[in-house]
Amino acid sequence: MAGMAKPASPAEPIYIVVMGVAGCGKSLAGARLASQLGLPLVEGDDFHPESNVEKMRQGIPLTDVDRAGWLQRLADALRAQPAGAVLTCSALKRSYRSALRGAVPHLRFLHLALTEHQAMERVASRTDHFYPPSLVASQFEALEDPASEPGVLAVDATAHIDRVVERAARWAVQPFNNP
Repeated sequence: MAGMAKPASPAEPIYIVVMGVAGCGKSLAGARLASQLGLPLVEGDDFHPESNVEKMRQGIPLTDVDRAGWLQRLADALRAQPAGAVLTCSALKRSYRSALRGAVPHLRFLHLALTEHQAMERVASRTDHFYPPSLVASQFEALEDPASEPGVLAVDATAHIDRVVERAARWAVQPFNNP
């Protein structure tokens, strides 16, 4: 990878949500991007209440009501990082992204896009995660494409992780706008 990307101005903290459906690689891309930018990583799955995790383990999709408290905790976690942060969060619906945008100015979203078939294969191959393959379809049903929203960069989640992170790091230090 190229050298560490630096923000355009230290007065402008960078906040990025690495988003997408289950299996898109949010945790890996988020960790690598946070490291590249020298920012803390906020792992969204760590903020789910046990009741949400248990529902998902049982193959029950979360509802907007289930996600409301989780999204509020994520917004609070972003606010608690005044120098910026990288958050991993599915952020499937516009309303979820709006809730997070309300937490910090100029929130960016890195959308790791892939097909339902690719997501299913990836989730089915995981042995260390609570999220079952049976819920992948519900993620695609809930996904509202963020492409027309400000501050969104969509990348192919199947591209090599180094390319994804390199492109996202270059984008992150540019003035806030659509790529």
